[in-house]
Amino acid sequence: MSSGFYVFLGFCGFIFVLVVLLMNSLIYKKNMVNNAFSTIDVLLKKRFDLIPNLVAAVKGYMAHEAGVFTKIAELRSRALSGQGTLNETIALDSELTGVLRGLLVSVENYPALKASDNFMQLQRTLNEVEEQISAARRAFNAAVNEYNNAVQMVPTNVLASLMNYREKKFFTILEAEKKNINTGELLK
Repeated sequence: MSSGFYVFLGFCGFIFVLVVLLMNSLIYKKNMVNNAFSTIDVLLKKRFDLIPNLVAAVKGYMAHEAGVFTKIAELRSRALSGQGTLNETIALDSELTGVLRGLLVSVENYPALKASDNFMQLQRTLNEVEEQISAARRAFNAAVNEYNNAVQMVPTNVLASLMNYREKKFFTILEAEKKNINTGELLK
């Protein structure tokens, strides 16, 4: 066999190893996005488990806020159904975050409730979970950024299209959540 054949064979082997490495890199990045989203999902479940306790603690003091409790119950049941896509889960979380933020702000007008140890513990736990969710969102967006870069950049973009990998959406908040809460409107 000629040396040209061995050079060709070596080149083919190099290309094969390169393709395998690039494919594994894409798979790794896709799995990191899935893992980061799974972390968010676990924390959202934890939040949804806290909500009935928070609502029960607040309900007696805020009988006139029945609409808020109904909305929270509806969002919680939709979220726990587990039938939503990644984008639907993100939208549902944003909506629930806004409703919970409004509920906690409206609690400010109930001094007896704020003095309740049970409520204070629930509020601290919910704040802790919200901070964990925020950190998990940042980790998710970092994983999505890395994945999207791989899907868009040469040479992995060629393999990504062959593997039917598409860009993922970042976890963003709704425009309404970026605005300050008008507590006067919440208490009408």
